[in-house]
This record gives sequence, C-alpha cells and structure tokens, in this order.
Amino acid sequence: MPCCDPLGLCQYQTNKLVRIQSVRLGSLKWSLNGAILLFICIMMLWNRKYQEFDLVVSSVTTKVKGVAQTRLTGVGDVVWDVADYSGSSQDRSSFFVVTNVIVTKNQKQGKCAEVPSKGRLCRSDQDCEEGAWDQQSHGIQTGSCIKFDVMKKTCEVSAWCPIETQTNPPRPALLAAAENFTVLIKNNIRFPAFNFIRRNILPQMNDAYLRSCHRGNDSLCPIFRLGDMVREAGEKFSDMAVEGGVIGIQIKWDCNLDRLMQRCLPRYSFRRLDERESNKTLYPGLNFRFAKYNMVNGVEERTLYKAFGIRFDVMVFGQAGKFSFIQLIIYIGSTLSYYALTTVLIDWLLETSCYSADVGQNYSERKVESVQDTQQLILCVSYVDEEKLRLVRKSRKKSLQNIKPMSVLPRKDDSGHLRAALCLLQPDVGVDHDAQPPQDQKPTSDPKRRQPGWCKCGCCTSSALPQEELCCRRSDGACIASSPLFRRLVLDRWLLQAVLLYQDPLSPPAGRAQPAALRHCAYRQFISWRFGVPPGDSHPVIPSCCVQRIREEYPSPDGRYSGFRPVRTVSVPTRNNREL
Repeated sequence: MPCCDPLGLCQYQTNKLVRIQSVRLGSLKWSLNGAILLFICIMMLWNRKYQEFDLVVSSVTTKVKGVAQTRLTGVGDVVWDVADYSGSSQDRSSFFVVTNVIVTKNQKQGKCAEVPSKGRLCRSDQDCEEGAWDQQSHGIQTGSCIKFDVMKKTCEVSAWCPIETQTNPPRPALLAAAENFTVLIKNNIRFPAFNFIRRNILPQMNDAYLRSCHRGNDSLCPIFRLGDMVREAGEKFSDMAVEGGVIGIQIKWDCNLDRLMQRCLPRYSFRRLDERESNKTLYPGLNFRFAKYNMVNGVEERTLYKAFGIRFDVMVFGQAGKFSFIQLIIYIGSTLSYYALTTVLIDWLLETSCYSADVGQNYSERKVESVQDTQQLILCVSYVDEEKLRLVRKSRKKSLQNIKPMSVLPRKDDSGHLRAALCLLQPDVGVDHDAQPPQDQKPTSDPKRRQPGWCKCGCCTSSALPQEELCCRRSDGACIASSPLFRRLVLDRWLLQAVLLYQDPLSPPAGRAQPAALRHCAYRQFISWRFGVPPGDSHPVIPSCCVQRIREEYPSPDGRYSGFRPVRTVSVPTRNNREL
C-alpha cells in the first residue's frame, strides 16, 4: 500500500506489450532480427570486439649502406660513403641521407666583404655599425664599407672568408645515386599486458635471406631501397633530392594473439610529411651545414658543406588483441539495443499507409493511451432541450453553463442501453410483484434555497466549482429529473442492482448493495442514457439537478461526496439476447 511504501521500493513496473498475430509481420520481424544478428557477428569478427587490446611499445634502429661518387667544382671527384652522407648525427627512430650539396672551400678566419643582398649595400663607413649583426649576417661588422665587386660595396665583416655566395642548390642533385642506397630497419616491439615480444626480423630470416630479399618479392623484407620508399610515398626521387624533404616510414603491427588464429606481422607504408610544393613554402626542403677542418701552413682552414637531403622518420604504431570473456559480454550487451531497430521499423510500417489502415488503427488504439492535461480538459455537455452534444473547455472562472462550445456534434446512441431501456419499458419486465411500485417523485425545490442564476429548471444547487455549475436545460422549462423515465432508467434500485450484478457476478446479493455503489452506477446510467457514446478524449458532465436527485435517492452516510472527476465511460453491457 502507498502508506506502507512511500518510496515505491516494494513495487515493480514493466512495459505493456501488444502481440499481433500476423504471418507477414512475424516473417518480417525474424528476417530483420536475423539480418541484425548477421551484421553483429560480422562486425565482431572483423573488428575483434571479443578481445582485450594493448598498445605497442617499440624501439627502432637503422643501418644505411651505399657508396656514390660526385664531381665537385674546384674539388674534383669525391667518393661519398655512409660516414659522409648520413649527416653529423643520427636521431632516434630517424636517419638522414645527403642528396645534394653546396661546397665553399678554403675558408679562413679573417675580414671580407659581406655578401650583398637586399638592404646590405653601403656607400660609406657611416652605413656600417661596428659590432652589429643580424640573423642573415655571416659575421660581425667592423664598421668599414668596402668593395664587394666593381659595382657594389658592402660592409666589412669578421668571418670565415670567403663567405658562401651560392644560395640555390645544383640541378640535378649531385648525389642522385643515393636512390640506390639501402637501409636495414630493425624494429623491436613489446605488448606489456600480454608479455609478448617480437621483432620485424622474423625467426626464419637468416643472413642469406637478408642478403637476397627484395621488397618487390617479399613484403616482410626489412631492407628497403631509398628510391622505392620515395616512389611508394608518391614522389620522384630525382626531384625530391634537389632540395630535400621528409619521408615517413610507417610500421603497423596488428596482432592477434589467440592460439588458433595467432598472427603478428608488420605492415610497411610510406608517405611524405613535409610540404611537397617548393614554390609555395618560404623555406622549402631540408638542409643543414657542416664543415671539415684541416691545418695549412699552421693556419686552420675548413671546407663548408651546405647539405640538402631526405630525412626518413620511422613511426611505429599498432595493437595486439587476445580473447577476453568480459569484453565479449560487454560487446553483446552493447549490441542488444540494435534489435530495437526492428520494433521501430515495424511500428513505422503499422502507423503509416505502407500497411493495412485497419490494422494500424487497431494497433495504435491498443498500444497508445492518450492522457490530456488536466488544465485543458474537453468536457461534453448534453441538454434535454437539444439534440446534439456540446464540447467545451474546462474553465476555472466561468460557469460551465455559460461557456461557449468549441464544437457541436451529433449524439451517437448507445445501442446496448437503448435495448435495455426498451426492455424495461415493456409491462411487467423485471418487476418484483411483491414489492410496492415506487411512486414517481418530482424534485422539489426548497423555497428558502436561492436558485443560481445559471439554472433554467429551478432544481439546481449552487457550487463552488465552475465545472459543476451546469443545468439540464439550455432554456427555461421542466427538469429532466422530474421525468418518469429518469426514475426507471437512473434511480430504479432493481435495475442498478442488476447492472452491478452483471458487472460483478460475485457482488453482494440484491438489497445489500452499498449506497455509494448504487449512486455511482446511477451516474453511469445517466451518461449512457443522455450521452450515448461520448466523443473520444472528452469527459461527460452530469447536470447539477440530476446529481442532486441521485444523491437524495442514494445519500452518503457522512454527507461527503467526491464531486466531479473527469473519467472516460463505456457503454452499458448487454447480452446477446438483448436482456440486461
């Protein structure tokens, strides 16, 4: 009971289901469920949702091999090996290969004219500031303005002289032969969650295999040709070698560690990481400077190299999966919601014209129950001097008798109640001959009681609720409660007991019915008589005079009544042989 369970802890609520017996809908339901189940299984196997995953932890080392010979202006033929073209240092998980170079020979510490450029020309010593320098300077200004050539004068600087003057790299690249260099990539991985260790040089790869393997024939070969990597990245090596760039070597490990399906092999892919359009960038390509020093006649000299080249960044990513019962349960639970799509689709078919209109209407009536806002109730009113029913909105301020109707509808007779009425009007039907026939009583008005202004029959009583201020008539005249038929159909005790016994065969015997049950049954009898079948979503209202007459006939012992409560009604039940 609510008083014993204020929080509703001892209650259980469940949804109401509507079962439709239909071969077509049943076949459609199981077809959709089968398609959803097939989709779920395919996605589970494809994405291995039944596994627990761990991310890869890796280390990378590289070894570049190759020799090239170039002819440098003023130097002659130069042989380049790995110590020359691999740069001054090796970064972790990356390596650099020189492909082009600008050489400035025999530089010594001294004073010389700065290289002319925009804003660097001078006319006198006043244009040069001693000790000044900027980001584009090759040295520290001495304060003197000297000739650079016959036509130009620049500020003198203390620097390595002669200063590097060439800015554009040679075309074609001097080390274009680096295209045939090779690199061995050694990648060691580990999955800590599963304590699994592996390297990209697989156990079956021996020294003979590594000497002869080629990526064109074996995708697992860990030795790569530089030209092949650049080509797979969508670039041309001869063009990229001029100014340099950055190539990404991606190693992906997607491992399945289940015993029956164990597989853990690397997959290699390549892409360019820097801006490929040189004319769209301010500083295209990739370059750096390094120098080789030597002593000549006790004076230190150096050869300056501006090296252009390609940096290869090795990026390792991936995951390993292993069967997990917990992950399988989580995946199954998360996919159960997909089966709601079947209900959504079939409901849509039933509620639209794609399916039978009669079936759809019947389905909607059984599944959906409309509940109106109590502040926006639609009330149904029937006057004895009018043939039609009036629909009005509930008001808190205005009497129901004086509210203008929203619409006026014809009254639909209740066939069951009409047959019962005709049966009762026949002589000696359902009458107890031993009982005294009741005398027709007319509602009497108390002369001391003040008649409300909205009353037209003279028998209504005032009320504090506007929705109860309703008379049985629209214009002045006799009250419907004074009609003999009112007593026979609404107040007759034998009839009310018969109706109660029909509704509940185990109710108390005739004569023991409580006044409250008889009073409420009389209300329903009046509604069935005067309203017939009320329009949908409307609530019939009994006139004040009729309510007062029913209460006088079947009063409450304590004199308390619940008053008007909006409720939908049903027709009076009848039997097939037309007897109530």
